[in-house]
Amino acid sequence: MPTSFVTAGRPLLRMGLLAAAIGLMPVSALAADEQEAVKGVTVTVIKAAKACFSATVEVFGIIQPVEEISVRPERDGLKISQILVDAGATVTAGQQLAKLSSPDGGEITLSTPVAGIVNAAPNIVGAQTATVGPALFRITARSEYELVGDVTSADMAKLLVNQPARVKIVGAGILDGRVRRVSPIVSSHTQLGEVRVVVTSRQRLMVNASGRAQIKTGESCGVSIPLSALLYGNGGSVVQVVRRQRVETRRVEVGLMAAGQVEIREGLTDGDIVVARAGALLREGDPVRTINAEAVTQ
Repeated sequence: MPTSFVTAGRPLLRMGLLAAAIGLMPVSALAADEQEAVKGVTVTVIKAAKACFSATVEVFGIIQPVEEISVRPERDGLKISQILVDAGATVTAGQQLAKLSSPDGGEITLSTPVAGIVNAAPNIVGAQTATVGPALFRITARSEYELVGDVTSADMAKLLVNQPARVKIVGAGILDGRVRRVSPIVSSHTQLGEVRVVVTSRQRLMVNASGRAQIKTGESCGVSIPLSALLYGNGGSVVQVVRRQRVETRRVEVGLMAAGQVEIREGLTDGDIVVARAGALLREGDPVRTINAEAVTQ
C-alpha cells in the first residue's frame, strides 16, 4: 500500500513542478526582455503630438509697380529748362516735375497727373524732348507695388484673389500682401501661369528687386513629428516607434511640412513614442534604451 502511494504521487509531483514552471515563464521572459533592453542601443525619442499646418503656395518673382504712369510733353521741339524733382522722390497729384522752353521763348510746365513715387527722371538741362520714345518721367501711381511671378498649373488651382500672403523682398524685409490677380492661362511650353501679389508697404520699394511670396491656401491639423524621424523606402514613408523598449516600424501617410516638422495623417496617434532621428541600422524588434529629446535639450 505505501509503495502504491509513492508511485501514484510521482505523477502529481511532476505535474505540480510543471505548473509552477509554466507560472514562472512570463516573469522570466519579462526579465529577459528587460535585460536585453538594457543591452540595446540608446536612442533619442520624442512624443508625437497634435499640431496644425498651413498649406501654402510659394511665388518667386520681381517687384513691379501696380500701375506706372509715363509723363512726357504733348508736342515736339521743346527743351528742358529746369528739373524740379529727381528719381526716387514722392510726389502729389498736380505737382510740377519740370519746366520746358519752346523755340519761340515760351515756357511749359510739366506736372504729374497722379500721386506716387518717381521711378525715372531726366538729369540733363537743355536736352531735347519728344512725344515718342522714352518718357521724361515714370511714376509708380499711388506708390503701389506688386510681386509678379510664375507658379505651376497645379498651384494655380489653389489660388484665389484676395488670399493673404507674406512677401519677403530683398532689402525690404517681410511685408504683408494679398493676391491681386491669377492668370486664367498657363504657358503651353512651361505649364506656368502668372500670379500678381499686391504688397502693403509705406516704404519705397526697388522696382525689379527680387522677392518671394508665401500665400496661405488652407490649414490641416493632425499628428506632428520631426522631419528627422521619417524614413523613406521603396514602399513609402515609415516611422520607428518604441513600444516596451523595442522598435516597431510603422508605415505612415505624410501630409504638410513646416519648420522642420511633418504632419502624419495615418499610421501614428497622439502620444506615440517615436525615434527622433530614425536610422537604417534599427530593425523591427530591436531592443533599445530611450532618452527623451526634451531632456536632452534642457
